[in-house]
Amino acid sequence: MIQGKKLIAILPAYNAEKTLKKTYDEIPFDIVDDVVLVDDMSTDNTSLLAKEIGINHVIRHERNKGYGGNQKTCYNKALELNADIVVMLHPDYQYTPKLIHSMAYLIANEVYPVVIGSRILGKGALRGGMPLYKYVANRFLTFTQNVLMRQKLSEYHTGYRMFSAEALNAVNYNRNSDDFIFDNQMLAQICYEGYDIAEVTCPTKYFKEASSINFKRSSQYGIGVLGVSLLYFFNKIGLIKSKLFHDKKR
Repeated sequence: MIQGKKLIAILPAYNAEKTLKKTYDEIPFDIVDDVVLVDDMSTDNTSLLAKEIGINHVIRHERNKGYGGNQKTCYNKALELNADIVVMLHPDYQYTPKLIHSMAYLIANEVYPVVIGSRILGKGALRGGMPLYKYVANRFLTFTQNVLMRQKLSEYHTGYRMFSAEALNAVNYNRNSDDFIFDNQMLAQICYEGYDIAEVTCPTKYFKEASSINFKRSSQYGIGVLGVSLLYFFNKIGLIKSKLFHDKKR
């Protein structure tokens, strides 16, 4: 535990057999109390390996539910286990678990309710091998989102996120997309509820085994991001009332 709070790491996994153990071995179990891995119907031995290395809660979807659908199962299980703090850690080793200490203390000490690992602060993104077109798109989308949502984040697209249970329970993330846009919708919901978000500089690694979406999917994601930001803006000024922001968790 950390400051008397239960910290659970969630791992949304898909074909992560080659990188799972390396990721798991870096988790700081002096403060992390439990691990939940959800296998989104991988075609490799991700679930089997997860059990072998000692992960207590391994859930395997009987059908592929998508990146967002995987996260829903992860967060629901973590809250069911009475987590006070939940960190999402990609098991493809794109983000180092070594930052969990720094992120967790901000929430445990009630400084911030949400912390994200930013690849853009500093020079982590390009140095870690992020394709140039993704970096440029990230900067454009982030600028647009900050204007429409009146925020000052360095990026909205990192997969390294930590939440207090209070923040998770305040938003209806189960209503969100099962696709990659889930991440963006969730941060928009968090901002809409008025929660402040802290950022920690995070190095990242792009390599063959690290998960990534192709140009076509990236383009679709970018269009979706703009749509979420516009929806946020129109809700904030009262022109529309979307269930994404007003349908509370039950």
